[in-house]
Amino acid sequence: MKLSQFHFNLSQDKIATQPTRWRDECKLLVLNKDSGEIEHKQFKDIIDYFDKGDRFVLNDTKVFPAKLFGKKEKTGADIMVFLLRELNREQRLWDVIVEPARKIRIGNKLYFGDDESMVAEVIDNTTSRGRTLRFLYDGPYEEFKEALFALGQTPVPEWVKESPDPEDAENFQTIFAANEGAVSAPAAGLHFSRELFNRMILKDIEKTFITVHMGVGHFRAVDVEDLSKHRMDCERMIISEQAAREINDTKRAGHKICAVGVTTIRALETYVTTNKEIKANDIWTNKFIFPPYQFSIPDAIVSNFHLPESTMLMNIAAFGGFDKVMHAYNVALENNYRFGPYGDAMLII
Repeated sequence: MKLSQFHFNLSQDKIATQPTRWRDECKLLVLNKDSGEIEHKQFKDIIDYFDKGDRFVLNDTKVFPAKLFGKKEKTGADIMVFLLRELNREQRLWDVIVEPARKIRIGNKLYFGDDESMVAEVIDNTTSRGRTLRFLYDGPYEEFKEALFALGQTPVPEWVKESPDPEDAENFQTIFAANEGAVSAPAAGLHFSRELFNRMILKDIEKTFITVHMGVGHFRAVDVEDLSKHRMDCERMIISEQAAREINDTKRAGHKICAVGVTTIRALETYVTTNKEIKANDIWTNKFIFPPYQFSIPDAIVSNFHLPESTMLMNIAAFGGFDKVMHAYNVALENNYRFGPYGDAMLII
């Protein structure tokens, strides 16, 4: 398939800048991938489509405050550092994106905080925009981490809003976030509330948590028309022995697996045995799913509404069928569904 096939017009006013007041009361568009039938519901109605023994698989990654603003030594130029991942705990090394990249060279020192007490040195250029920073901090590790994160902002994408609000620290985090490491929220999971989890328990609908530390790769523009030539960034995924057993047992028993979000879909499809089962693993995945693709694990998926030409839209179209999903997106636009991580959701069954 071609990149241009995933283009559609999306105006800025269709992108949600705030979540709904209650997490589980956003709109839910339900698409039957066989018949193409579309229904309009609220997210809390999602359990009406599942029965006893069915299982939701959710991503329990935790977003950290990844955006830092500081100054370059000597010139005092403003810089933004986006923390991607910690490379070495003892040496305080971090893989980062720096903007504006053209002003930053190996050996430059960067200063953060009103008192400029947090200092980092650029020690490597990894890509045109990427850098490796060594933070020059002599205190204990936990003290360093606390000080670093105190300077950071919640990494809500700039195409959602120019700068985060104080409420974003809670809003841009699922209620089940447990394992720190993501620089963006697994958006489909944001709609699950404690009340909805309780209703799932009453209906004997199961849930399993895996961890996929979502990076910025999903938001990078695809710059090739031939999708087979696009290369995704890697993300760390962790599936425990218990999680693998629960998912495989559910499949064997003939119950449905519902994958919540594109990160979960990607993880479940990364390493599948010839018997269409998954194994426990702790690996990095750069799997890129786009139509046509034959899925092995999920029987249903939940996702938010994504940007035109995004890899996340391609992933969803691979599951629901290109024509049906693109039609559903047109219906969503006509019915004022909200797009982006704070927007409404789509269930494909």
